[in-house]
Amino acid sequence: MFKIGIDLGGTKIEAIILDDSLKEILRKRINTEQEKGYEHILDNIASLYKECSKAINEAPHTFGIGTPGSVSAKTGMLKNSNTVCLNGKPFLHDLEKRIGRKVAIENDANCFAMAEALNGAGRGQPMVFGVIMGTGCGGGIVYNGQVIQGLQSIAGEWGHTTIDYQRGPKCYCGKHGCVETFISGGGVEKRYEELTGDKKSLHEIILLYRSGNENAGIIMHNFFEHFGVALSNVLAVIDPDIVVLGGGVSNIEELYTLGIEQVRKYHFNDELKTQIIKNQTGDSAGVIGAALIGI
Repeated sequence: MFKIGIDLGGTKIEAIILDDSLKEILRKRINTEQEKGYEHILDNIASLYKECSKAINEAPHTFGIGTPGSVSAKTGMLKNSNTVCLNGKPFLHDLEKRIGRKVAIENDANCFAMAEALNGAGRGQPMVFGVIMGTGCGGGIVYNGQVIQGLQSIAGEWGHTTIDYQRGPKCYCGKHGCVETFISGGGVEKRYEELTGDKKSLHEIILLYRSGNENAGIIMHNFFEHFGVALSNVLAVIDPDIVVLGGGVSNIEELYTLGIEQVRKYHFNDELKTQIIKNQTGDSAGVIGAALIGI
């Protein structure tokens, strides 16, 4: 059976069709155009889905969609999406009504974890913890090929676990000292600005660190240590077979040496057996994952 997936992002909407062997049949990307509003985005998604369905001659298929944010079990409305015009709207209900079928929906971190578990670096591993470290910090758990959502659909959200609730920076979620405030790209940039009074991009901070800059060295030392503390906490709770890192921050080479050393330092075991590796699906993870979670 074919699998159709759509990845809804703040600037682009991407669709993919996979066959039974997970080979890519078609891929198309269009602009989100969120400035045109909620109904326009729904129309774009519906049109893209129908184009995909037509491309396989209406053959039987599953369909899934991935987006930042999630559907509230309490209200049925979308929440926490960076495509802000979708928040507080019955997105899933309205999309299903438009296209006349049921749709599976997952947040982008769960889609990333699914893509890496079934078609990437975690292939063949029973339990995969997928990490997105970008502007923010999220995660997803896949066990035996299935996303673990949890009772409240927050399983894997390690970015909002707390590692310094007394002195840590305030997070947008209202707490202090969330993992996201320390090890996301945005978090590192804010910590550097607090220390120096100077705004730098993550890329610039890393270059300064590698050149021996003292302030960048302080920030990056703290980054690697907080990464070790945060990930060791995850390992102690779910003990996954493999951790796959994604997002722009995962491209920092030292994560796989200095970062892993810090995980080993704080790990609740005399040996670190869990593999901690870089993703294989890259920018395709979201749309592949959306196809894989489809119903």
